[in-house]
Amino acid sequence: MSELRQRQICENMEQTGAGWVWGPHSQLSSQDWGAAMYPSTHTSIDSEGRNGVIEDDRTGSMVEALKRDFTHNLFFAQGKFRAIATKNDFYMALACTVRDRQLYRWINTVETYLKRKEPKVVCYLSAEFLLGPGLENSLINLGIYDEARQAIDKLGLDLDELIEQEPEPGLGNGGLGRLAACYMDSLSTLEIPAVGYGIRYEFGIFTQDIRDGWQVERADKWLRLGDPWQLPRPEATVEVNFGGHTEAYTDDQGQYRVRWVPAQVVKGVPYDLAMIGYKVNTANTLRLWKAEAPESFDFQEFNLGDYYGAVHDKVISENITKVLYPNDEPVQGKQLRLEQQYFFVCCSLQDMIRIYLQKGGSLNHFHETFAVQLNDTHPSIGVAELMRLLVDEHHMDWEEAWEVTRKTFAYTNHTLLPEALERWPVKLFGSLLPRHLEIIYEVNRRFLDEVRLKFPDDPARIARMSLIDESGERYVRMAYLATVGSHAVNGVAELHSLLLKETTLRDFYELWPEKFLNVTNGVTPRRFLVASNPRLARLATEKIGDGWMRHLDDLRKLEAFVDDGGFRDECQRIKLANKQDLAGHIQKQAGITVDPQSLFDVQVKRLHEYKRQHLNVLHIITLYNRLKHDRNVEIVPRTFIFGGKAAPGYFMAKLIIKLINSVAEVLNKDPDVRERLKVVFLPNYNVKQARWIYPAADLSEQISTAGYEASGTSNMKFAMNGALTIGTLDGANIEIRDAVGHENFFLFGLTAEDVRAKRAAGYHPGDYYGSNPHLREAVDLLGSGHFSQGDANLFKPLIDSLINYDPYLLFADYQSYMDCQEQVSQAYQDRDGWTRKSIFNTVRMGKFSSDRAIREYCDKIWNAKPVKVELNESYPSDAI
Repeated sequence: MSELRQRQICENMEQTGAGWVWGPHSQLSSQDWGAAMYPSTHTSIDSEGRNGVIEDDRTGSMVEALKRDFTHNLFFAQGKFRAIATKNDFYMALACTVRDRQLYRWINTVETYLKRKEPKVVCYLSAEFLLGPGLENSLINLGIYDEARQAIDKLGLDLDELIEQEPEPGLGNGGLGRLAACYMDSLSTLEIPAVGYGIRYEFGIFTQDIRDGWQVERADKWLRLGDPWQLPRPEATVEVNFGGHTEAYTDDQGQYRVRWVPAQVVKGVPYDLAMIGYKVNTANTLRLWKAEAPESFDFQEFNLGDYYGAVHDKVISENITKVLYPNDEPVQGKQLRLEQQYFFVCCSLQDMIRIYLQKGGSLNHFHETFAVQLNDTHPSIGVAELMRLLVDEHHMDWEEAWEVTRKTFAYTNHTLLPEALERWPVKLFGSLLPRHLEIIYEVNRRFLDEVRLKFPDDPARIARMSLIDESGERYVRMAYLATVGSHAVNGVAELHSLLLKETTLRDFYELWPEKFLNVTNGVTPRRFLVASNPRLARLATEKIGDGWMRHLDDLRKLEAFVDDGGFRDECQRIKLANKQDLAGHIQKQAGITVDPQSLFDVQVKRLHEYKRQHLNVLHIITLYNRLKHDRNVEIVPRTFIFGGKAAPGYFMAKLIIKLINSVAEVLNKDPDVRERLKVVFLPNYNVKQARWIYPAADLSEQISTAGYEASGTSNMKFAMNGALTIGTLDGANIEIRDAVGHENFFLFGLTAEDVRAKRAAGYHPGDYYGSNPHLREAVDLLGSGHFSQGDANLFKPLIDSLINYDPYLLFADYQSYMDCQEQVSQAYQDRDGWTRKSIFNTVRMGKFSSDRAIREYCDKIWNAKPVKVELNESYPSDAI
């Protein structure tokens, strides 16, 4: 078809709604329609086409190329035309259009890495990748957001509606999974060769409903309407063994060997997603593994009438990747979680070895190609698995295999909580992974010999450091295995890293001080500022250009505008507009009307007692009591916004959710207080909901007990969006306070050292309850049944725990928190002064970009360097 005829077709498509019309109103012949929909040249003409600008439909970034590719994908990928297409069809067509451009970079990235002799590849092993919706973020990173909006507008559709249509893949629970997603974004943006490895959960973290104030869990059917981003790679399927026994034998060279004879074999099938960097050509891979049975259907069993037996293996195998974090209270739940962790680690290490051997070379140098990061203890079984693969499967000597293993792995610890440092009963572990238990025993024997050499005659130390806890029922200590089997161990905030060395891993630090270091967490500004807060991002770009999106420290240039009244006014208008957006979202989701002029006081995060959502509630009840005593008392109007999920088996956390909703029900109906205090619990908090919340918050509640939060990342996201923080000296709060200025942070509470000292001296929470009348009044009102329709027993477990134990020192911090909240109220009355503080919070957050964190990992731990990817302009026409 001639170029002139192509131009005519494009012009005609523009006039008729970009080719949607089919029938008597269309001026195109059927031959021309086919050519327009799928031209043999794979080129499209932009609105500038009259000047000769021609782009490939599947890779071009101009409006017309995007329109044409969208039309092709609706027609050929979805099999729909406009008259019968649903909103989901339109979303899928746009997602496929974006994916075409991702694949272009992805293929070029893989080819570039293969051509390089030995690029150092970072392999990030994580049980969670809380990616969030992919469409909007991909448009931003590809640099085609504005062009896509124009293209969709010209097609008579609404880009915002299509973005909202995308389901969120619930492949993570909270900060751990979101951090992994941020790091994949930054690895690609910084052009670091990387592969993320995780699990393709069929049902992710549960969907949270609130019924009668209680959390109710529903299956998260995120794959129900299909997912356009994943590409199955069945040709890279691997086998994973479970159970059975081991057999010793002597090989042909007379070497002692062990073979594992499994009771069950499961297939691991990889699904790949492209992780596109921001305005670079790099697209790294996230590979998620799905469990399948080697034979999904037993035809003989079926013919015998055993219809369930015919699919039994399929059901048992696929349970492994069925759901994220099954309830591990029953032993079956514990076994399934261990199966999940081993499954994805085994698949991933086999995959790395396959790739390495395909390129040639000896496994003795495996660690020179792959830097494997263990994101918390979930993948720590990888230490034993790599040893098994090297020693049993590839017949490497033990000492050499151990050297390779330790140089390959690095371990990030994310918690100081003893219950979160995973331990597996030896009996369960041995029944599921018999060979790995043997390997761990041998690792432990050699390790403890090393400890004895440095610390002779210290049996207590040996018992403390052993990989096997033998103080009662015997357990395998997975955090210790990760520490012993890694060349580097890092915490995720300065305080956390210090406490790791002083408490949780003190014995290991004394043995290997050179192993330990800190890399403070970070978050990607592309998702949590550019995508979430486009008004503020646009203002920043108007003032200083868009370089800050890659170099967040550049936001400090905005400090030059802090004294500009017009700039502060614009910041206030942006905050109000964001709050109005959130108010509309709250009305839609919860049916509650809130005042955007009130102070939006926000605490959204996973529910846990140490995060102290119930301390926030005690403040609300105290304010409520104040208003009930004197309706005329001056109180700054506040809207308290909560969100977060509790683990299904965590009763106390679920009771706190019920508490929040019960208090909300009373306050929001009480005419004495409802115009000045509102309480909202937004159900099913996730990355998608965060888009509404972070930009609208005035106050960020980061009130965990000092010494318990490893880092936190919501504190960074809120501050990045201009919220002021009220918080303890815990996790990354300390570094945020130092960065934004102490005067721009509301500090209260005990320090981590104070907490330890108070506990050591004997902490008696009842003394605080007895001596503080406001605390006692709040607790007594809660216990009276006032917030539970007269049921005085509903919250009794929570009240008894606080008065008798108070494990996270709420009562000790109560008065300090009340006093600090009074400072917040006073500060908020000076809106101009508050805005100044808000601006300083945003512009001084450069340190907390995930780009900075990844640079530190590359320099301190991985020794990984950027690899520039150039696009092959001849793709895809001569790809073969």
